[in-house]
Amino acid sequence: LFMGAMLGLVLADDLLSLFVFWELTSITSFLLIGFDHEREAARRAALQALLVTGGGGLALMAGLILAGLAGGTTTLSGLLALPDGLRDSALYLPILVLVLAGAFSKSAQVPLHFWLPNAMEAPTPVSAYLHSATMVKAGVYLLMRLAPVLGGTPEWTIVLPVFGGATLLAGGLLAVRQTDLKLMLAYTTVASLGLLVMLIGTGEARAIEGAVIYLVAHSLFKGALFMVAGAVD
Repeated sequence: LFMGAMLGLVLADDLLSLFVFWELTSITSFLLIGFDHEREAARRAALQALLVTGGGGLALMAGLILAGLAGGTTTLSGLLALPDGLRDSALYLPILVLVLAGAFSKSAQVPLHFWLPNAMEAPTPVSAYLHSATMVKAGVYLLMRLAPVLGGTPEWTIVLPVFGGATLLAGGLLAVRQTDLKLMLAYTTVASLGLLVMLIGTGEARAIEGAVIYLVAHSLFKGALFMVAGAVD
């Protein structure tokens, strides 16, 4: 179910469909984090992840509705076809804030990074699949897709590198003081997500290329590292 929701999110062209699949990944993540439902810590972590990512999803819904109104189209391809994107729209700032709220909550950017390490209550294969390789990249994916529509403005090139850089530093520093293998990997994942957001925010073609390559590479090496940590545990 999660795999289907994630594929739907990545392949959706209709903005409403994208939102529905976005929230479906949050719901399936909730069920997977709380897999060991007899433990209170697992239930608490699952609920926290649902509230943070689901709440961010509602902000994203509002942002996508405004984007549809401003652009006169309800499809992603239609928005991408606009000559100047939404940069000249009077609704640009609220759209940007709402979309960033959704993306930052999903991709665990500071100050919403706390839910991701807590999600390590999930079984290790879930951590490897959802919380290093796929679901946490949804926000990064959305920012990459909307960069031609919303990017290139002073707001974009200031906010993304600042939050991405803060997340990179916070994740790296918090990882160093961990003694649990999965938590260590979780915080380095937070740092990697911050790096990706920072690269997208610069807007340079080479930086975007680097972000795409690192997004794929990170999924491969971090997923494998989680499985190794699970085997050691």
